[in-house]
Amino acid sequence: MEMSGICGLYERKIRDINPMIPNITYDITDLYNFIDGLADISVLVYDHEIHAFLPYDWQWIKQKLFQHLKKLAQR
Repeated sequence: MEMSGICGLYERKIRDINPMIPNITYDITDLYNFIDGLADISVLVYDHEIHAFLPYDWQWIKQKLFQHLKKLAQR
C-alpha cells in the first residue's frame, strides 16, 4: 500500500464519522493519532536487490507519510 492509501484509510474514517462535511481537512498530528490508535500496523516493502519483502513498523510509516505529505504540499 502506498502512503496515499494510508491517508485514504484515514479520510474514509473521517467521512464515515462526519458524512455531512463536504471537504475534509486534517493535519499530520491527526494522521499520526489515527495510526497510533490502530491495534497493529506494518507494511511489507519489496526490495528488488534481495528479491524479498521487508517489514516496516508504524514509526517508518509515519516518517514516509510525512515525506509524502511534504511533497504534496510543495506542488
